[in-house]
Amino acid sequence: MASCSSPTGITILSLSARNLTRPEVLWASGLGLGFLRPAPGTWGSAGAVVVWWLFLAEFDPLIQLSICAAYFISGWVCSTIVTRTFGIDDASEIVADEVAGMWLALAFLPPIWWLVLLAFGLFRLLDILKPGPIGWLDREVKGGLGVMLDDLLAGAVVAIVLYVAVLSLQASGLTPALL
Repeated sequence: MASCSSPTGITILSLSARNLTRPEVLWASGLGLGFLRPAPGTWGSAGAVVVWWLFLAEFDPLIQLSICAAYFISGWVCSTIVTRTFGIDDASEIVADEVAGMWLALAFLPPIWWLVLLAFGLFRLLDILKPGPIGWLDREVKGGLGVMLDDLLAGAVVAIVLYVAVLSLQASGLTPALL
């Protein structure tokens, strides 16, 4: 395990894929997806989509929200441990936030491929650009909670926008099969 000394003389561990044997690193990195390059956040989001499509999509939205909440809380705990242990604020290797945010974005959508891709694209756009309150949370809230919150808000925005869009399309006469 690599380490370095901080200006205060305290030894700080270096976060690397070798740390995947630590349960908190494994979980916070989305089972290692956060160590993939380039764009670890995109890999984490894509992994979340695959898990959602294969295992979560058929569940009732309230069950999906419960799973998302449990993952959010466990991601918060693991991200807090990782940020403290490794002396980092919001390392790109931590993608538990992308997983929780992506699952929230998808929770109310039907499993229709182009809606899922749209949710993925919108979520990544908001996560990268961090407009308005998403950016404020990213800048102002630190530690494990700060790691998780901005992506959860991005997921909530995507969920609301796409849910309203689907309801509007359905109200105009399009059936879910045509969506």
